[in-house]
Amino acid sequence: MEATATSAQIAKHFREVFFGGNWTCVNLKDTLSDVTHTEALAQVHSFNTIAMLTYHIAYFVKVVKQVLQGGPLDGNDKLSFNHPQIQSEEDWQNMLKSIWADVEVFTQLTEQLPDAKLPTVFEDAKYGNYYRNLFGIIEHTHYHLGQITFLKKLIRENNHKLHY
Repeated sequence: MEATATSAQIAKHFREVFFGGNWTCVNLKDTLSDVTHTEALAQVHSFNTIAMLTYHIAYFVKVVKQVLQGGPLDGNDKLSFNHPQIQSEEDWQNMLKSIWADVEVFTQLTEQLPDAKLPTVFEDAKYGNYYRNLFGIIEHTHYHLGQITFLKKLIRENNHKLHY
């Protein structure tokens, strides 16, 4: 077994939840591929919007990516839903393009991570180890992907009743 077999497998699962090929046959890019900026901003009851959830997922990818690049752990859950202003389809698509680019970099960094690094402390012992944080990003994405999928269906089934 090669030295980075576990890291490569984590990277594979990470890529699949974003771009496809996972066991659930649902991924973020395909799910969002036909969501318009109006749908992404649609407020359903008191739920987070698709745009908020998408940004929230991406926020933590960016935070962990920064650590993988040798930087500090710098994130705040309170800021993780504050997506950039989306006033047009172009704004929405630009946000998505930025996310997909971050996902690619995150995946490459994870693939290159030595397996010996996985059980080591991730910045501070209170955050656990690298394995927990990398796998946690995958779990976190699946969790919110389910919410996004549900919201997308709800918005489309009840489009005439929603307030944008």
